[in-house]
Amino acid sequence: MGFSADWLALREPADHRSRSAELLATLAKRVDGRDVLRITDLGCGTGSNLRATAPAFGPRQEWTLVDYDPALLKRAEQVLSEWADEAKPAGERLVLVKDGKTIEVAFRIADLNVELEQVICGAIDIVTASALFDLISEAWMRRFVKALKTTPAIFYTVLTYNGEDDFIPAHPFDWGMINAFKIHQRRDKGFGPAEGPMAAATLARLLREEGYGVETADTPWVLKPSDIALKTELLKGLHGAVMETGLIADNGADDWLFWRTSMGDQKGSRMKTGHTDILAVNP
Repeated sequence: MGFSADWLALREPADHRSRSAELLATLAKRVDGRDVLRITDLGCGTGSNLRATAPAFGPRQEWTLVDYDPALLKRAEQVLSEWADEAKPAGERLVLVKDGKTIEVAFRIADLNVELEQVICGAIDIVTASALFDLISEAWMRRFVKALKTTPAIFYTVLTYNGEDDFIPAHPFDWGMINAFKIHQRRDKGFGPAEGPMAAATLARLLREEGYGVETADTPWVLKPSDIALKTELLKGLHGAVMETGLIADNGADDWLFWRTSMGDQKGSRMKTGHTDILAVNP
């Protein structure tokens, strides 16, 4: 399982505008006033989650960015340095100053299949992730929730795919393509058979079973003509996933992709990709 830095950069504006401002505000209120806020970000990619959420938190933050891909962590260091007002190394860490806040960042290469319990431990205030849990199996989620329970951390994850997709204008193959894509999303992405579009519901249920208070919010991407680059890449990716399933005839899937991409930036066109944000607090 892996994603390119280019894809992560392309999706970042849509990710940031689609998040639930209300859930983030609730989280920020819960941790307000802490001297130092300690945050662990799983599957961090290039640090987009930090860039989106750090402005909501207090003046001193310590982030641990965790990813399996050292190239993405290296890119995260570069992009975060460019994003900050000031950036300087401090041993193996990076100290950022952004809008008067001091944000200390550690970068950790870890295989969460093997090292989950070593990553989720100790005095963590927030465990967070973005666009991760739809790639995960229910068995791994159970393991994650058990590890989370050993810490005092609040859990906050955003942009988990939930399968609530639609298009304007409609095409006769939309239903078949989306449903074949959902089946592909249930394949093993490296953490066992993925929950795909069921991930948010499954994760919320498991957290509640462990006694967490859980809040959720719908946070779809709503892509308009101005998002043509992201729409095009998303449609190509969806088409490629569907082709791997063999559930749609090649010519039908190709015709659908041609028609969808030919819509381009046509006025009135829209693509919605459903996501869910989750906030979980252990009373």
